[in-house]
Amino acid sequence: MHLNWQRMNELFGQLTNILPFDFEECCTYLSGLSDEDKAYIYGIVGGTPQYLLQMSDKLSVEDNIKNTYLNPTSFLYEEPLNLLKQEVREPAIYNAFITAVATGHSRMSEISTKVGESTTVCSGYLKNLIDFGIIRKETPYGEKVSKKSIYSIEDNMFYFWYRFVLDNASVIARGAVDIVYKRIEAQLNDYMGRVFEEICTQYLWKLLIEEKMPIEFTSLGRWSGNDPRKKAQTEIDIMGEQNSTSAIFAECKWRNENVDLDVLETLVDRSGLFHYTKLHYFLFSKTGFTKGCMDKAEEMGNITLISYKDIVKEEGFYDKRRY
Repeated sequence: MHLNWQRMNELFGQLTNILPFDFEECCTYLSGLSDEDKAYIYGIVGGTPQYLLQMSDKLSVEDNIKNTYLNPTSFLYEEPLNLLKQEVREPAIYNAFITAVATGHSRMSEISTKVGESTTVCSGYLKNLIDFGIIRKETPYGEKVSKKSIYSIEDNMFYFWYRFVLDNASVIARGAVDIVYKRIEAQLNDYMGRVFEEICTQYLWKLLIEEKMPIEFTSLGRWSGNDPRKKAQTEIDIMGEQNSTSAIFAECKWRNENVDLDVLETLVDRSGLFHYTKLHYFLFSKTGFTKGCMDKAEEMGNITLISYKDIVKEEGFYDKRRY
């Protein structure tokens, strides 16, 4: 079965305010693609039906990118700018804020310096972008108010466009799409790191709903902060607590190599910054795990190893290595 264009059009036509599909839902409409390419397409356009309709499951990821983002006549080529023009009276200013966040200026002070506005002014613009669903504000897990909050791009289509299209617009306009695609291809796995974290987070929520979680967390989030033992900043991809004594910790790696023991040991070490007594760890990998990692997981007994293929395969969706 290929992408159900008619059904997608029906859904989009009936529900103009339909919420974006999650990754699992997107997979049902991208059934003609390989499992790996499904993740890339989700990372490129997200779950918004109108953007998914621009993708073809009969084409490679490369051709889909070239036909849309690298094609000046396509719908997606100027979509972010067109949306801003429709929604706000100062599109150039909002564009500057999105560009700042997309290029790694994630803290309020950094954004303020980049756009040349006070933090008070920045706060208003960023709030509007959060309301539009373009930007998200993330506070370290477990902290309600924090000066350590960071801003990132919420929408995958915006994230991809501002990461790869904006700075290459002049090259694209001259038809040198192969040059631009090579630049994209070289960074695509790095780009997918954040997307894979999103997919893994959705997967953990699904396990909870299906009552297949060893610890029934109440929320999930990213944590970042200071490690006083090493006097250095550190972070945890995903964590969630059930109560003051029980929590899960997860690390997600979108790499073309098996996850080794050092990744597991680092996650366990970072969990020691907290005072939970009942812990369960999840390691997610694009490809799989080394023997050393699997042996250690079996020895510890509270580790779940999940490869990407375990997430996407229809049968045995929860067939994961739990030790």
